[in-house]
Amino acid sequence: MPTLANLSESVRQSAYNAGFDLAGIAPAADSPELEYFPRWVEAGHAGEMKYLEARDEAGNLKRGSLRHTAPWARSVIVCAMNYNASPPYSTEFHDAGCGWISRYAWGGEDYHDSILRRLRQVESELQQAVSQPLTTRCYVDTGPLVERVYAKYAGIGWIGKNTCIINQQKGSWLFLGVILTSLELIADLPAPDRCGSCTRCLDACPTHAFTAPHQLDATKCISYLTIEKRGAIPEDLRDGMGRHVFGCDICQDVCPWNRKAPATSAAEFQPRAELVNPALDWLAELSVESFRAHFRHTPLSRAKRSGLRRNAVVAMGNSSQRKFLPSLERLARDEDPVVAETARWAHLKLTEPSS
Repeated sequence: MPTLANLSESVRQSAYNAGFDLAGIAPAADSPELEYFPRWVEAGHAGEMKYLEARDEAGNLKRGSLRHTAPWARSVIVCAMNYNASPPYSTEFHDAGCGWISRYAWGGEDYHDSILRRLRQVESELQQAVSQPLTTRCYVDTGPLVERVYAKYAGIGWIGKNTCIINQQKGSWLFLGVILTSLELIADLPAPDRCGSCTRCLDACPTHAFTAPHQLDATKCISYLTIEKRGAIPEDLRDGMGRHVFGCDICQDVCPWNRKAPATSAAEFQPRAELVNPALDWLAELSVESFRAHFRHTPLSRAKRSGLRRNAVVAMGNSSQRKFLPSLERLARDEDPVVAETARWAHLKLTEPSS
């Protein structure tokens, strides 16, 4: 069997061969950052994301400690892939008749599938390289761990004040995938924090979702509201959503470390024209068949048709475009009660004297 040093380097090389832009190894031990997670959940900041509150038989939060959920794990292989596409950025987006979809969802394939496929390749090569029995698990946003914490200790990047992983060369447009392994590999050094005194991400959030640096109340985050939130969106948060219909990039768009972030060359992350600034009235009146045809195998399917239409109606209300009034009058009678209520709110907003 190769030495641990050779094996650790081989893992990183396998990740690059699989198409990842960054790769590193972190110890599976708990870290100080994970101590905050239970308090964050208890404060209700996870909102309706109940999967983040899952507990083991002993009552421990599964994502709070690998010591409880995967006691066999000794190392965490963290792989990162750049998904950045060429501009526009949301902060430069001014077409009032169109909605903003987060750039991570512009491609034609769900990133979970793409990243997992590459992780499996790295996992397979690792298992072939060792002669002893080896336990491994691959995860893309589905594992019992907080990926960005291990990404920090694997040297991928530091955790920014907006809670995103930031790499000095690649910026923060990164998908993360992890492989837990029972093999104790040689870990990388943690990435130093380079945010300094900058607070642009915190200051730019229109819904004031950051309670402090590195602390996010997900229930106020536009990404949460447009993707995870079911039912009606609280009225006091609708104005701040602007014309975002799926996800939000604002706190990353204003980050200085993204000014020179390279664009991805991965084919599956190249933008699809209909997903870059789509027309709001088209989204709001999507039929079941059209939703399936355009979004079935994309990240947008997570919001479901009802959520995507609801979001588009909120954006119409924030557009200042009275041309949407006929559409909103129809939508106010929609069979979906959430869409109908939101349409009445949007119609009123566009017809108020202050508009």
